[in-house]
Amino acid sequence: MFNQNQPLAERLRPQSIDEITGQQHLLGPQGIIRSMLKSNHLPSIIFWGPPGVGKTTLAIAIANQMRAHISFLSAISAGVKEVREVIYKAETRTRSILFIDEIHRFNKSQQDALLGAVEKGILTLIGATTENPSFEVNAALLSRCQVYRLHELSEEEMKQLVLHALQTDEQLQRKNVQLLELGALFQLSGGDARKLLNLLENVVMSAERAEVNITDEAVVKVAQNKVALYDKQGEQHYDIVSAFIKSIRGSDPNAAVYYLARMIAGGEDPKFIARRLLIAASEDIGNANPTALVLATNCFQAVNFVGYPEAEIILSQCTTYLATSPKSNASYMAIKKAKQKVAETGDLPVPLHLRNAPTRLMKESGYGAGYQYAHDYPQNFVDQEFLPDHIQNTAFYKPGDNPRETEIRKRMQTLWGDKYGY
Repeated sequence: MFNQNQPLAERLRPQSIDEITGQQHLLGPQGIIRSMLKSNHLPSIIFWGPPGVGKTTLAIAIANQMRAHISFLSAISAGVKEVREVIYKAETRTRSILFIDEIHRFNKSQQDALLGAVEKGILTLIGATTENPSFEVNAALLSRCQVYRLHELSEEEMKQLVLHALQTDEQLQRKNVQLLELGALFQLSGGDARKLLNLLENVVMSAERAEVNITDEAVVKVAQNKVALYDKQGEQHYDIVSAFIKSIRGSDPNAAVYYLARMIAGGEDPKFIARRLLIAASEDIGNANPTALVLATNCFQAVNFVGYPEAEIILSQCTTYLATSPKSNASYMAIKKAKQKVAETGDLPVPLHLRNAPTRLMKESGYGAGYQYAHDYPQNFVDQEFLPDHIQNTAFYKPGDNPRETEIRKRMQTLWGDKYGY
């Protein structure tokens, strides 16, 4: 039944896997989820992926297809008591699925409460997480689940969603909508279907006239005017985190600590914040100040020991330190360039003199021949080739423009001369 009070994304939520856009690696003709449903066999699963890619929707569609009862819990608000109540009710049903959103936020006792029911087949667990489950989910529970990665939607898939919404939603059909530009919709949504549809609805319904032209300017205007509330389960969660990281990158400690306060006030997991600080320490500071990574690592360890409220002091110290540190993305760019080169050139042979030679046959074949041990030479350096022949002289790491990396550049120039363009 049509409910105009529901957000567009909820009104259009698919009820079967055939209605779901995207995730063809799981749902396509050869997809593992489709195969499981055909065989009527469903193990416990953890869906790992960014927000708005269909983790909850997929769980609902699976339950519908398997004609199973599905219960919903959020790891943010549910405790052991709620888990046990679901298990108790599941014992009386033929087939029961428990969907747990943000499963990485379940503590050990909550996760342990599930183990027995999952092992005995009382219920099938489907968990959803935006965090790598290898680090956040209890190993005993993780070993009983299949982990499947869900991907952001492509622009073509987002376009399909927009067209479907305009063609099928009763509320949108009350206006004459013309799609003139889609760039801003796609960019601001970032592959998040829920964000995409709700932004589309805001643009259409905020127009005063029946004629609505979807343009990049109109989309940006609506997006900027929207009230920014911190919701751990909603899109603002990721907007605030994005602003937090970009403030650190932009060397503004005042803005960074403001967004930190927004996250703390919203009850954000301190480990989630600390992980972001760890990433920023390498991605945005790197060798401009290597101590940043040391401090961020200690910060992550400390907040695990301390917890709120004292953890906010540690997070603030690390945030302001990173924000005021010199910046360099040289290491980040180096690995991106190296990965691109690997994708372009494939598995190039490692030079023979660098290869390991554990057997006599390998030594006789030239493995390791000609290798020069750097510590046998002045300054612990000898000019020899380390890259495969096909990509010799290729520079991936370009030291940044800061005192620390200026010294690195000078050292590289002394050692390698013009070889890498330092």
